[in-house]
Amino acid sequence: MEQNSESGGRLAAPSGGPLAARIRARLPELRETEARVARTVLDQGPALVHLSVSDVAALAGTAPSTVVRACQRLGFRGFQELKIEAARIVTEPPARTDTEDDPAAQALAATVRASREALDGLAATLDTAVLAAAAGALRAAPRVVVAGAGLSAAVALDAAYRLRALGCPVDAPADPLTAQLAAGQLPPDGVCLAISHTGATRTTVDTARRARAAGAAVVALTSYARSPLSESSTHVLVAGGQDLVFGLETSASRIAHLATVDALTATLISLSPETARRHLDLSADVTADHAY
Repeated sequence: MEQNSESGGRLAAPSGGPLAARIRARLPELRETEARVARTVLDQGPALVHLSVSDVAALAGTAPSTVVRACQRLGFRGFQELKIEAARIVTEPPARTDTEDDPAAQALAATVRASREALDGLAATLDTAVLAAAAGALRAAPRVVVAGAGLSAAVALDAAYRLRALGCPVDAPADPLTAQLAAGQLPPDGVCLAISHTGATRTTVDTARRARAAGAAVVALTSYARSPLSESSTHVLVAGGQDLVFGLETSASRIAHLATVDALTATLISLSPETARRHLDLSADVTADHAY
């Protein structure tokens, strides 16, 4: 099971949206004091607009200069620009319902909200230039290996199916040793698509490293901009950082990753529409043969 050292396995529900996704995606690359600043920003949400740089420093237990440096590491010019982004967050008071004492109803509402926030944040973390470059590499690849473990395995299977439906020669071994062997045998113009929420799953990272050692390109699909996986990759698709709940990756991260796979395959279709249509027609015929 994938773990996230930044979350500490706690149950948290910080404010969502593109700003939160952007901050979470860069948390692993921050120093400890800067990470405390980032978590303070997440905890405050829209209320950040009422705080000064000194207020945030006091809440994070650090110096105002560290707050400014953390903001710059997160991609802002400074604290004021971060406050402007926070001011754009529109929040609505939670509506009271008759299900407030219903754990199942609360769980469903929280899951839907987290999924919506993950998709809203995707546009803030996914670089379209990298998306286009990844699609170009896949289009030219004579062979593709897809790797993913734990809860990311389902996303890997979906990606492998979609790429195969577009005519890509795909290998998606379920066994991690076989995956590493397949990655190590990739030609220099081959591609390894490695999927990991945390970017730290050992078997997936090792597979990516085998592919890089063989000279192949590695497309990483992960939730964090800096991780062992991203350091081993040529194209990093960052699909929004999401917290873990009691150490378990929530469905929100997988929804964001599945949406990224959709965007990747749609970009691939746009690069070779006629070829894609021919393969999709074949896929449709095969599917029709298995439907009543």
